[in-house]
Amino acid sequence: MIYSMTGFGKASGELGNKKFVVEIKSLNSKQADIIVRMPSNYKEKEMELRSLLYKTLERGKIEFSLFVENNGAESSHGVNQALARSYYSQLKELGESIGESSDDYLGILMRMPEVLRPEREELDPEEWQYIVHLTRQAAEKLMEFREQEGSKLEKDFRERVNEIVSLSKVVEDNEEDRINSVKERIQKSLNELASSEKNIDSNRQEQELIYYLEKLDITEEKVRLKAHCDYFAETLKGEKSQGKKLSFITQEIGREINTIGSKANNAPIQRAVVQMKDELEKIKEQILNVL
Repeated sequence: MIYSMTGFGKASGELGNKKFVVEIKSLNSKQADIIVRMPSNYKEKEMELRSLLYKTLERGKIEFSLFVENNGAESSHGVNQALARSYYSQLKELGESIGESSDDYLGILMRMPEVLRPEREELDPEEWQYIVHLTRQAAEKLMEFREQEGSKLEKDFRERVNEIVSLSKVVEDNEEDRINSVKERIQKSLNELASSEKNIDSNRQEQELIYYLEKLDITEEKVRLKAHCDYFAETLKGEKSQGKKLSFITQEIGREINTIGSKANNAPIQRAVVQMKDELEKIKEQILNVL
């Protein structure tokens, strides 16, 4: 089973006179890159929250947002009464001195600087535990989203790896023609050399022919390619999503394909190698988004 790093989860609820909304979004990233947005009075708990998100979501660019809405029964702002009285005295004195008066001193005062000020709320332990509860709910929904996306990726990976294995059979089907062609080319070159040179050592000639044929042999590469593809498919079945491991396996698959291509000297095999590389590149692109 594999999980995508892309996901979204949301949870909301009410406690007392407040409504809480938690939203978590994640995108692909090599490491855990966590961004936390929440009201300032909860900032002292930010490290605890980061730890929870890291343990639950492991990896990815994770954006956490907490929204708190007061239903109006309580206000988070207070009136600075001492400052308001001071403003009132000054405004009244000024009005008398210039012969002007107002019936709406209260409206004027409420617009004066720092008369209406936010009050810092103390963190309520029960409230925080409720936020943690909502965070776990949102994280679970995000993981469900990741699982759904991961199942789509897994299906795509299996199809492409199976295609690579099928193309490797094309290599096997053309192997005999390739070897015969290489033998003929080398033998022709040796015959031309023998006709122009005297005292050619036939044993040395045979050794050279064997050496070049062994150098161009791709049996080991084919065996390793099949083994790497099987290991990739096996890793997809694991209980834990292992994006980094799958990435390492694709590198090994790529090495074997490249070596087969460099040794091929056969048009049908070269075409199969190009197609295998194309399938592998598509796997590599998608694997960046695997947890």
